Amino acid sequence: MKIHQERNKEVFNPKTLTKFIVIGVVALILFLVLSNTTFLTLKPGEKGVLFKRFGGGLDKTHIYGEGFHMILPWNNMYIYDTRIKESFEKMEVLSKNGLNIKIELSYRYYPQAEKIGELHEKIGKNFQEYIIKPEIRSSTREVIGKYLPEELYSTKRESIQDEIFEQTKKALNKKYITLDAILIREVALPQTLQNAIENKLKQEQESLEYEFRLVKERKEAERRIIEAEAKSKANNILNKSLTDKILKDKGIEATIKLAESPNTKTIIIGSGKDGLPLILGGGN
Repeated sequence: MKIHQERNKEVFNPKTLTKFIVIGVVALILFLVLSNTTFLTLKPGEKGVLFKRFGGGLDKTHIYGEGFHMILPWNNMYIYDTRIKESFEKMEVLSKNGLNIKIELSYRYYPQAEKIGELHEKIGKNFQEYIIKPEIRSSTREVIGKYLPEELYSTKRESIQDEIFEQTKKALNKKYITLDAILIREVALPQTLQNAIENKLKQEQESLEYEFRLVKERKEAERRIIEAEAKSKANNILNKSLTDKILKDKGIEATIKLAESPNTKTIIIGSGKDGLPLILGGGN
């Protein structure tokens, strides 16, 4: 009986129970850690670059694509969204003549998927704040500083926009970022200057319309002159071709047609001038 009681004490030894509890907690912690760090799923458009803590650091040559991946728990996967994103930027710049202009831009960009290893090593995930915005501001100030406000407001807006885009794109490409587009959304000038520009544009439009009317009238006058000259030449040619004999023949033909008409009564007496028959009467 004593032996059986001693065996029961060994089974329910508090130290043994504590040991099992500790093992269970450790196992649970390991499961949670491994499930969060070892098994990763990259969504569509996402790319990953792996940092190997004990294997040479950042692996820039192998870029992980979308889908399920397994990594060792002590390594880190840095994930980048490589889809096109749009952002906006408001700023104040000086024009060629020193006037202050408020401008709003929108721009589209995305990190180069095959270069995210280089991007992560040299810049990091906050590349929009560190690289894109400063480059856009710098290019915008440099380009607009070469133009007058009225050129930005109207005549050369698209070319200025294209120039900003090309200059910024070239700079960002060196930083492993592709610029897809830059659009000038809004330009705000001092109200007095804006009114002056609008009046100038209105006057230029009216001048263009007046010139268009003058050109149209001038072309119409030229057309009439050409038409009159053509008619004059045709009449001269016709007059030169009408001999006395032709005129007599035409007169005889016309007289015969009148005589054959059922609605015409003719009396021919002698002959008229130039030998043509003389018609004295007609009608029903």
